[in-house]
Amino acid sequence: MQGTTILFSEMTPPAGREEEFHAWYDEEHVPLRVGVPGFVSARRYRDTGEGAKGFLAVYEMDAPDVLKSSAYGEVKGKPSALTKDMLANVSGFTRYIGQETAVRRRAEGNAPAALDAPLLYAVWFQVPEDRCADFDAWYEQDHVPLLMESPDWLMVRRFRITDGEPLPYNRLALHYLADRAALSSPAREKARATPWRGRLAAEPWFKGTYSVFEALRPRQKPAR
Repeated sequence: MQGTTILFSEMTPPAGREEEFHAWYDEEHVPLRVGVPGFVSARRYRDTGEGAKGFLAVYEMDAPDVLKSSAYGEVKGKPSALTKDMLANVSGFTRYIGQETAVRRRAEGNAPAALDAPLLYAVWFQVPEDRCADFDAWYEQDHVPLLMESPDWLMVRRFRITDGEPLPYNRLALHYLADRAALSSPAREKARATPWRGRLAAEPWFKGTYSVFEALRPRQKPAR
């Protein structure tokens, strides 16, 4: 169910068509994609930000080349009339491809439960190339271990963004949470107060983008 590459895609339904949007996404859009060889699974989420109306799908894949395959090209290049109409009318569109660079779970044997956590906390950064090594080391050696002191912090996966729009992010961390209380926990406060983080936070590029998503549907997997 968990791959080493993800496709992270957000959309906001056309006004007055949310029910139709969900039916299309659940019954056509996702099944066609997870049916492509190399797709492992997909899960949908709702953006919980104030006033947010968008929805997220995170597709798990074996490798980024899956998106260059003839099977995927067939799906993407021959959309149905409904797909054409829906994609022409959605807003808030994002699409990012990420290759996993690190993963840490609360317990190795608990990977499926962690992957299907009820909340997904996404953290994006655009890190200058000459600062990536320090940023990555801080996240792995300092930040993540302290976050994981919270029992509600089930898993952290980090990705290098290789392509995407609309913003030029190059780092993504997906935090899988059992409860929103993790975001106000002593563990998070501790993780955000270290000297290493303070040094990085003083640099002008250190401006993260943060979103919390609530799981909307059970994970979809290939029928094959």
